[in-house]
Amino acid sequence: MRTNDENVRVAVAEESAIVRSGMIIILKRLSHSKIIPMEVVSMETLIDCLQMQDIDILIANPDFSKLNIPSIKKIAPDIKLIALLTSVAKYEQLLVFDAQLSIVDDVQTISNVIEQMNIDSKKTHKNASESAEEPLSLREKEIVMYVVKGMTNKEIAENLFLSVHTVITHRRNIARKLQIHSSAALAIYAIVNNLVDIKDVKQR
Repeated sequence: MRTNDENVRVAVAEESAIVRSGMIIILKRLSHSKIIPMEVVSMETLIDCLQMQDIDILIANPDFSKLNIPSIKKIAPDIKLIALLTSVAKYEQLLVFDAQLSIVDDVQTISNVIEQMNIDSKKTHKNASESAEEPLSLREKEIVMYVVKGMTNKEIAENLFLSVHTVITHRRNIARKLQIHSSAALAIYAIVNNLVDIKDVKQR
């Protein structure tokens, strides 16, 4: 947990020194919060950073060498992930990210995304202790699996012999417990917690 809520630790994982340094320069110029940027040149360096200090936001190229999102989320489950797009990325690669930035984005766009991730990160930290004692039930885990596979509430209800209303209630409880309100974030949760395989996640 951060010792100073004003500090936002942002790691940039990008193999191109020019792109990486450029992003660091932009982060240092952002004034909406006290950002502590750090450069990451390898997956090994990133793991070391995660283990030694809290990283609130990771900006990473989806093609970054040996990028292993499940390992990252295992060490830092509350970290916010931003895809740094320098070329066209596969849909499956972007599923595990909370947001996206492109090398052609202007400073204001970058600032807005960082600010939103920072707000989300604080909400996650705030609710972590409240959610920790309330794990998903087996039924809720089943519903998560069906949701990320692309099934509708009606299809889930038919498969589990429930009413649609009951499925909706379960989904509300899942969102409350996990503090997850997007399909992409729910897919990340399901993959990291071995509820589904990434190949089973429905493309949207």
